[in-house]
Amino acid sequence: MAPKSTEASIEIRNATNEDIPGIVRLVNKVYSKMGGYKKEMIRGQIANFSEGCFVITLDGDIVAYSASLLIEEEKALAPHTWKEITANGFALTHNEDGEYLYGYETCVDPEVRGKRMGQRIYNARKRLVNFYKLKGIVFGGRIPNYYKKHKKVKDVKDYIKRVNNKEFKDPTLGFHLRNGFQVVGVLENYLPIDKQSMGYAVHLKWDNPEYAAIDAGDKKPYRQNSVRVVCVQYQQRKVNSFEEFAQIAEYYVDVAGDYRADFLLFPELFTMQLLSIDNEEVSPSKAIEHMTKYTKKIKKLFQHLAVRYNVNIIAGSHPTEVEDKVRNISYICLRDGSIHEQEKIHPTPDERYWWKIEGGDELKVIDTDCGPIGVLICYDSEFPELTRYLVNQGIQFLFVPFLTDNRQGYSRVRYCCQARAIENQIYVAMAGNVGNLPRVKNLDIQYAQSAIFTPCDFPFPKDGIAAEATPNVEMVTIADLRVDTLLEARAHGAVRNLKDRRHDLYSVKWHK
Repeated sequence: MAPKSTEASIEIRNATNEDIPGIVRLVNKVYSKMGGYKKEMIRGQIANFSEGCFVITLDGDIVAYSASLLIEEEKALAPHTWKEITANGFALTHNEDGEYLYGYETCVDPEVRGKRMGQRIYNARKRLVNFYKLKGIVFGGRIPNYYKKHKKVKDVKDYIKRVNNKEFKDPTLGFHLRNGFQVVGVLENYLPIDKQSMGYAVHLKWDNPEYAAIDAGDKKPYRQNSVRVVCVQYQQRKVNSFEEFAQIAEYYVDVAGDYRADFLLFPELFTMQLLSIDNEEVSPSKAIEHMTKYTKKIKKLFQHLAVRYNVNIIAGSHPTEVEDKVRNISYICLRDGSIHEQEKIHPTPDERYWWKIEGGDELKVIDTDCGPIGVLICYDSEFPELTRYLVNQGIQFLFVPFLTDNRQGYSRVRYCCQARAIENQIYVAMAGNVGNLPRVKNLDIQYAQSAIFTPCDFPFPKDGIAAEATPNVEMVTIADLRVDTLLEARAHGAVRNLKDRRHDLYSVKWHK
């Protein structure tokens, strides 16, 4: 839902990913002393519950931002910290079945205060509460004047009492009390960096007066959809030209199009087949350098195929020259014609030594018409922090193109992919190469069994495998993956890895 209210040149609407730069500028301005949000955190907030994120624009400029999530009553009313309740600001604690709307961010440009921006935000939140048939709103409210008055009161509870009695003025707490919020208690160490509030927050609650009138059997809005994923277990074979390679690739895209697939995944470095055209006896690094000359053709080919056959293509990966360095890059060609890139973060020791491939330093969430996705190339799947970083930003599908030359190497990638699916409660698809070209220099043997994994819980296959290929045979693997089933498992599964994370003890932080 997108509650909307327009007055003169002021508009309130749901935040989108296009708003992220403007939101970052706003929070950096408002929280210059406390530190603002990184773009990844805001992306996670929007991805995990876009309906709860609002911006207010004034003549097109973002002047206010608020973020909220749904949470179960028990957690909402129990003692907590900001980190715990928001998953370190990524909103991964959002629960579709939560009874309360938890507001964890409201910031307004100080230059536009006086235009009732805060009131507009809370009006929008209350409309959202009625739409979702919730019990009310809960949050931890700041008390920015407490540091000035703390020596004149017994404790923080005494300060809150005096503000309530209008003996002291506190602009934030006073605003909340005037808007019908009731004090539940005090949250200690809620946000330690909030020096003005001395780390405290007032635990506030607003009860929805319309909740009692809601029919208990009337269900809340619920998203239901299915995403079809196809993985290509690609057979390496000699080709005489780029055009012949393109015909083979198009065959698989055509198959995916016939099956009305949403995503088609090719293996890592499956384009190395192009070395068979000239089959030059050169060093491995020279062979990779030669491969980079095909980059433009590869991008153009899969962009064309994605649009023509109406399927989002994760085009494996391809060696690409980036500022005089070679990197292993996956090109994600969406059916709207856009192209996205994801570099391999961790080249293997052999890639670094023989092929002189260097690792990238940016991990991207890619927005598609089926929701945000992530891509980790082969070895990257063996680093759990990367998947956690992507899941924090809202992905539910992870794609892993891989290339392994033996059973041991394959097993490493497979078991890690299954672990990522279980520990993050996401779907993971992996696709690899099979066969070999014995007379082609610099191309190893292949071992693969492509597969699509699910969490291990009752709504899913008992072994967590939605589909898998026959080992070392050229074929495709297909599965329909239900997003609503995934969300249900996250909220009510036998285990709830996302909900049960100890955000007070650990987190993943991207340093670069």
